[in-house]
Amino acid sequence: MNNNLSLISLQPDLKQNYSYNILDKIKVDIDILDNPYNIPLDMLFGMAARMNKKRSFLFVSKVLGKHLPVDPAVSLLIGAALAARYAEKVYGMAHPYMGELISGITGELDPNIRLLDYHIELPEPTLFIGFAETATALGHSVFEVCDNAAFFHTTREQIDGLPSVINFEEEHSHATSHRSYVDPALIDNDHPIVLVDDEVTTGKTAINIIESIQARFPRRTYTIVSILDWRTEENREAFRELERRLGITIHEISLVYGTIQTEGSSIEGEQEASLFPQLESTVETIDLSEQHIPLSSYYSVTDQNTPYLQNSGRFGIYDYDKLDIYHWMDPLASHLKSQRKGERTLCLGTGEFMYLPMKIASQMGEGVSYQSTTRSPIHPADRLGYAITHAFSYISPETEEVMNYFYNIEPGMYDEVFVFLEREMPEKKLEPLLSQLKKVVPSIRLVPLSAAEKEG
Repeated sequence: MNNNLSLISLQPDLKQNYSYNILDKIKVDIDILDNPYNIPLDMLFGMAARMNKKRSFLFVSKVLGKHLPVDPAVSLLIGAALAARYAEKVYGMAHPYMGELISGITGELDPNIRLLDYHIELPEPTLFIGFAETATALGHSVFEVCDNAAFFHTTREQIDGLPSVINFEEEHSHATSHRSYVDPALIDNDHPIVLVDDEVTTGKTAINIIESIQARFPRRTYTIVSILDWRTEENREAFRELERRLGITIHEISLVYGTIQTEGSSIEGEQEASLFPQLESTVETIDLSEQHIPLSSYYSVTDQNTPYLQNSGRFGIYDYDKLDIYHWMDPLASHLKSQRKGERTLCLGTGEFMYLPMKIASQMGEGVSYQSTTRSPIHPADRLGYAITHAFSYISPETEEVMNYFYNIEPGMYDEVFVFLEREMPEKKLEPLLSQLKKVVPSIRLVPLSAAEKEG
């Protein structure tokens, strides 16, 4: 490893100011204004250069289970902590285990998923919405510990024969269009809506979806919930202007709030692939034919043979669906736990399909890490302190025009990987992903939760 310490530096002072120097190209200065639980920043994120001219850098979360491997329990607890913060700030409801939640997130205590058994009974029906693709699991994990609630996540998928109820744009993203394939009855009411994202930088995406919802399904109250909030005073004033213009109230809640200033521009050039030779890896598909996994009646526009899952959150779920999910997921997690062959296991979610694999991974025993593939292209650099050290790119098995990635896996890290697929894919479509995994993991176990329907 190249131990060049100049690539990224963290210099705190007594005023909670931090300066990050990313690859000697981009400088990000952070001024922390509110950190109510005193969570160290380096427990929440690292920094990397983003391959996107609209935004040159990325806060790489250490708690989401997206780009970096995590203990899956930590990702579930961060959702519970955000739910507790929401209930406290909006309704004055104190969570009896908030200290334990934060200690599990920061590593002071072993993360205990039994903490998720405590549910918050919200005083009014509430709809939670998670943003694709990064916050699909985060939104679901916030919803999971709240009763008197419903949930769905937005999607970049195109569903055959099903109209999108809400459409909006995420301008800074590499994939900008969001769709919402839910029953309009889920939104056609005056219930408060809680928008869940991992990070708010300008708040423009939240403004876009609020305007889109309010145009068709007006209501009085919205809340933006995020782990990190970096909006400037000008950005925050845009929310006040939106409140005045639409006659609504917007609550803004985060675990860490501050402002950022940046210097430098996006780094040009192609992403450098990690050059590892292929191992003599084995690939097998785990038989789930005895598992009773509920399927939807919806299909992708590109695949008329394999339905989506019913309970992923893409089509909307309610309180009463939680018990149904546990009913089939707990036996599935036990079955997969019994299929483990190694002591160091990676569970890999794919794209938007994050929460169910994360929850299953949390029940598969000791030595399990979790992360997900992503659409987000990031510059790797094998340098001390830089968040993304190894990058692997491949053509999406679902959409040939889309590149997917996974990061920071090295040979010898894991004995096996369980690859969770929402829908079964032909081996030919999976080959680009498998060829990359064969460079770093000796045993590849495919876990397709929805099998293709047989002809005839």
